[in-house]
Amino acid sequence: MTTTVRAAAVADGVFLHDLAAATFGLACPPGTPPEDARAFVSSELSVQRFEAYLADANRAILLAEVDGSAAGYSMLIFGEPTDADVAAVVTARPTVELSKFYVLAESHGTGLSSELMAATVEAARFRGAVSTWLGVNQQNGRANRFYEKSGFSLVGTKQFALGDRLEDDFVRELSLEPSPDMLSAIVPSVKPNINSPTAQRCQPE
Repeated sequence: MTTTVRAAAVADGVFLHDLAAATFGLACPPGTPPEDARAFVSSELSVQRFEAYLADANRAILLAEVDGSAAGYSMLIFGEPTDADVAAVVTARPTVELSKFYVLAESHGTGLSSELMAATVEAARFRGAVSTWLGVNQQNGRANRFYEKSGFSLVGTKQFALGDRLEDDFVRELSLEPSPDMLSAIVPSVKPNINSPTAQRCQPE
């Protein structure tokens, strides 16, 4: 099995929609009317929506593939949290929302989720974010265990509208260390002058 994670392109809109249609229901709590899940995918995760998301400079979408076939995706949204409940508990700035993170059910337990998460976190870090946050349904035990294992701490709660219902979400946040590329850009390497008296005193006998 060969796995890859790459930045999605506009041409991937169909693949992303198909993934969303296959995976969105996995994140819904028990008892969610199937028609509500389908309506959300149709309105928010259509091919046209994904094409617009891909053209948005404030978003980044990564596509995970297994043997060349789409198997998962993530979406980051850069900017201030627009939900008041989130803004009250996520205080680090700049921050980025991990808005979408889905992997096909048959790829659960294969390590693909961890690979996609590592690439997603690096993409957030590379854009200068010092934290990333997400909302996850409180009844989604599998997702909560994965996010906790990935370092996301529980910091608060919020609600998510699905159909005519308000679902209860946990808000989780991950603090980010600067990437090596960022550090090298901020603090350029300095080569010591080996001919200086100080350097000469440090030379081994």
